[in-house]
Amino acid sequence: MTHTLHRYGPADDQADDFLVLAMPARGFDERLAIARQKEFLRRSLRHDPVNIGDTAHHGWYHAERGLQPKVHWRRDSAPSPEDVIEAVDAPSPVTAVFDNYDAMRNFVEELREADLGLSINVSALTCSAAKCCDEVGIDRHSVEYSLGFFGRTERLPDSTTLRLCTMCGHGMIGHGLAQKMISWVRTGRRTPDEASRVLARFCNCGAFNPRRAARILGESQENRE
Repeated sequence: MTHTLHRYGPADDQADDFLVLAMPARGFDERLAIARQKEFLRRSLRHDPVNIGDTAHHGWYHAERGLQPKVHWRRDSAPSPEDVIEAVDAPSPVTAVFDNYDAMRNFVEELREADLGLSINVSALTCSAAKCCDEVGIDRHSVEYSLGFFGRTERLPDSTTLRLCTMCGHGMIGHGLAQKMISWVRTGRRTPDEASRVLARFCNCGAFNPRRAARILGESQENRE
């Protein structure tokens, strides 16, 4: 079960959210896995991802030790893909996030041709994943579904908060932080792009989609749930 399956929101809200993960098999060719993981990430850059990451370290927007909260607004917020690639030093899943189907599809086709020896997982709406596999000539190995939330769902936060926080499959983006960013965007204290980059820094594995987050924050500013 991959941690990226639980993104919350209706189907039309996930039309700009596609993840491709490369997962090495621990105990098999671990010496070769690191170079292959780096190659996966380098190849992803040819297709304009909105985020990349290494689950053992960080994504291209990442927190740093010793920084205080106010530094978020003064620090260099440019993506650092080379930092992510150079940090890969152990067999672990690596991720590339895209905001459009064509970019994801073209990347998967390149991976099929490259045959890096890593397991590839496409995390998206099942119809999009199936279409991608058909177009690039891949037979799907399996399909996994997220069944959503059960139990006392009335205790969950509002839908905008859930749509933002569930983009970090490890649960590293707190509901309170997301709600604070929503409030600051609504009151004009920060732009949607600024607020989305702050949230992205707390998703260590790089699965967070800052482009989708900026759209969600912008919509919350207009709709004011």
